[in-house]
Amino acid sequence: MAITVKEGSLEKPTRHPLDWKSEAFYEEASLNKELERVFDICHTCRRCVSLCTAFPTLFDLIDDNPTMEVEGVAKADFGKVVDQCYLCDMCYMTKCPYVPPHEWNVDFPHLMLRAKAVKFKKGEVGFRDKLLSNTDAMGKLASIPVVVQVVNAVNKNSVARGLMDSVLGVHKDRELPEYDSAKFRNTARLNETFPVRNGVQTPGKVAIYSTCYINYNEPGIGHDLLKILAHNDIPARLVEKEVCCGMPKLELGDLEAVARNKAINIPVLAKLAREGYAILAAVPSCALMFKQELPLMFPDDAEVKAVAEAMYDPFEYFVLRQKDGLLKTDFKTPLGKVSYHIPCHLRVQNMGQKTREMLEKIPGTTVTTVERCAGHDGTWGVKSEYYDNSMKIGKPVFKLMADAKPDYISSDCAIAGRHIQQGMNEADGGNKAEKQHPVTLLRIAYGL
Repeated sequence: MAITVKEGSLEKPTRHPLDWKSEAFYEEASLNKELERVFDICHTCRRCVSLCTAFPTLFDLIDDNPTMEVEGVAKADFGKVVDQCYLCDMCYMTKCPYVPPHEWNVDFPHLMLRAKAVKFKKGEVGFRDKLLSNTDAMGKLASIPVVVQVVNAVNKNSVARGLMDSVLGVHKDRELPEYDSAKFRNTARLNETFPVRNGVQTPGKVAIYSTCYINYNEPGIGHDLLKILAHNDIPARLVEKEVCCGMPKLELGDLEAVARNKAINIPVLAKLAREGYAILAAVPSCALMFKQELPLMFPDDAEVKAVAEAMYDPFEYFVLRQKDGLLKTDFKTPLGKVSYHIPCHLRVQNMGQKTREMLEKIPGTTVTTVERCAGHDGTWGVKSEYYDNSMKIGKPVFKLMADAKPDYISSDCAIAGRHIQQGMNEADGGNKAEKQHPVTLLRIAYGL
């Protein structure tokens, strides 16, 4: 009987639910066996070598051992590969020919997630990583009046940053976001008085999931989003109660913490979904958490599914609204040249380049689009041991963004935008481009 093994697949990729509640998921021997199997497939392929530092780390471990095979790599060194993965999903989305439904069933990011979960369960995650993943707690403390001034000053003080580097492991050169005591949820000016006009593709009323970052760090993005919605006569409200989406905890491998946050968020969001609201999250990782990761962790939860179907990236919503004939295009201010970066977690949502599509509708605006990982990923690029790699991964992005000599640089991921600006400034001190979030650029274009 002939046996045929396919090289790649033309079938639509799919993802299997995470079996994270089973004891087998956390069995180290089983994990190592699966890591060895997948690493061997990656070794024979090597298409993903340019994506991040996880794959070069793996291939160096293979090439530098006497066998030059995965079997010669010490199991204890598998963790070096895992630590370099920040779950951007780009290998799964853009490179790997062996993702499900291919019989080899390679889902590299979710295997790395499993390894991180095992590491967390074994108690091998340190204080710094737990602290940085507590975005809500840090935001609440750091945004207290007076405290916020101290925190922001410390984050800009070279002596204090040197101490943070040596003691906490937060790299002294990483530019950190400021905190704002005027939190978005406390200062949002809402307008729910507009009549609801449902479109064929879009609900006519919006609920905003603020996200930790916009609530505590850049509330202006949230205010600009509200101005755009009001300009387009779309009634908007805030999600009544929210906590962190859980993405920082997912990346840490703390799946029980993800489940706890899900138990708080999902009932509130599901109620809004049932009431016909479009739920907007202006941080791609947060939208992805509700669209993809929670449904894979809780595949039989009807409320999780309802929230996933109601969740929108703002520009996904705006473009669909425009196609429904319900979005104004009375733009008053040209933006000139915009270098726009698409974050990995936006690409993974499989909705196309909606931000670029919207910005290109603005007269007098030329958009240069960079579709490549910038290398920051939440807290990963903040950590001392990964900072240099994050800048290395981002270097081609910095160059591509600068080559257009833009008036604005922009990314849907505000953290990636800051990272890109830092890289551009370090490469070329003459960089004059202004960094603005795409939502803010749209508000500027409307003349609001």
